Amino acid sequence: MCCITILTKKGVEMPTVLTVSKQHAEGKLALMQLTAGGIAGLSEICLLHPLDVIKTRFQLQKAGTSAQYSSLGHCFTDMYRTEGLLSFYKGILPPIMAETPKRGTKFLVFEQYKRLFLLFDGISQPYVFLLAGFLSGCTEAFVVNPFETVKVKLQSERMAFAAQQNAFALAREILKKDGFGLRGLNKGLTATICRHGIFNLCYFGFYHNARVLLTAEGETLSIPFRLLLGFIAGSLASVCNIPWDVAKSRIQGPQPEPNSIKYKSTVQTIRLVVKEEGCVSYNKPVCLMFHESLVNINCLFLGI
Repeated sequence: MCCITILTKKGVEMPTVLTVSKQHAEGKLALMQLTAGGIAGLSEICLLHPLDVIKTRFQLQKAGTSAQYSSLGHCFTDMYRTEGLLSFYKGILPPIMAETPKRGTKFLVFEQYKRLFLLFDGISQPYVFLLAGFLSGCTEAFVVNPFETVKVKLQSERMAFAAQQNAFALAREILKKDGFGLRGLNKGLTATICRHGIFNLCYFGFYHNARVLLTAEGETLSIPFRLLLGFIAGSLASVCNIPWDVAKSRIQGPQPEPNSIKYKSTVQTIRLVVKEEGCVSYNKPVCLMFHESLVNINCLFLGI
């Protein structure tokens, strides 16, 4: 054990003893948060990836094109008929590699940011949850963005699963041609930061503040109520997240004209989509996001 002397406001020295057992307990809690988040993320991928592929197809298509999907059913049947059943699992390897550390990072970093902000007396608890959520999302974005770039590229290709490059070959190709920077594997980083930051701000901010308001001190919510609250929080976060998610897909996906970059930055992409296609273009994947939220939150809580 070690002894640390703390000087109080009155100048009185107070010895504080930090035991190894306390440090071990904190390390064990962090490991549990990391593991729980990883298990939840892996379960989510296995269930939700087909929906994610369809969502990406809708986000990338432009109104009035000959290859446009008219509905979710049309997209599903067309992909199955022309690309095969495995097409719904295009680009699944990057999320499998990224989602486990991403989910672990989400929970672990959120808890650490929360503890940090609680040290400041001037920040009330509701804002602590919001700030910790936003910064955990921003941190998470740096982990996941290179994997997202590869995933979106694979999901956008309208060919048979067997005819595609594998994820490692595509990542090497992007690295060789454009490098690791904002033109290469980290293309669309700003949009990804906004996407994850806003999602976590809405999700963690709403969920934890609502839980505090709905429970008395010392009480806990039942699992069904936690699932319901989590679904509402996830749905709200998904809706707030749509413009940034569409911008990320447009920037990372194939450009409309070869050898010409149309979607250059996050704000420019959002404005351009609204100008050319209207705000309704952001509503295309809404129902898919609600389905994702339902399964996502169930995986999230069953995982922990």
